[in-house]
Amino acid sequence: MAAAITIPSIKIAPFSATQITGKHLIFQLGEEEFAINVMSVKEIMKMQSITIVPQTPAYVKGVINLRGKIVPVINLRSKFGIEDRDDTDLTCIVVVRMQVEGGEQPVGIVVDGVVEVLTFNHEDIEDTPDFGPDGVMPYVRGMAKVKSRVKIVLDIDQVLQGSPLERMGIHN
Repeated sequence: MAAAITIPSIKIAPFSATQITGKHLIFQLGEEEFAINVMSVKEIMKMQSITIVPQTPAYVKGVINLRGKIVPVINLRSKFGIEDRDDTDLTCIVVVRMQVEGGEQPVGIVVDGVVEVLTFNHEDIEDTPDFGPDGVMPYVRGMAKVKSRVKIVLDIDQVLQGSPLERMGIHN
């Protein structure tokens, strides 16, 4: 019998640029930079041994033992359809606090590297462009303009759970 990883569902309201302002952790997947609110980050740890859990979706890398608590680990490259590559010295696990009914659930996300922490102001944020009916991305909160680069601001709760995950076998 295969082990099940449960990631509960929550409802997310639409975001405004004001809700996206504040400090964000910037991390890389390939050449792209993504941002998540620092309040969602529990800790950043070096890559470590991950126990594979059979019959889970391809983007579920497995689980780790974090101070006695079993924490699921998601490969964001795989989740976002970005070509996989070998881990480097910069590859790490960002443990985030996923908000669930009745509290929070720690979940690890594998990223290619942590870049910095930035503070976004209202004028730095633009709405997500309309990519048409096939480009629905409820997990993208907006786009942050920083110097000549664009940071994709993620709603990490939406990335890690909700109906797309339920269809792939992770459910309540």
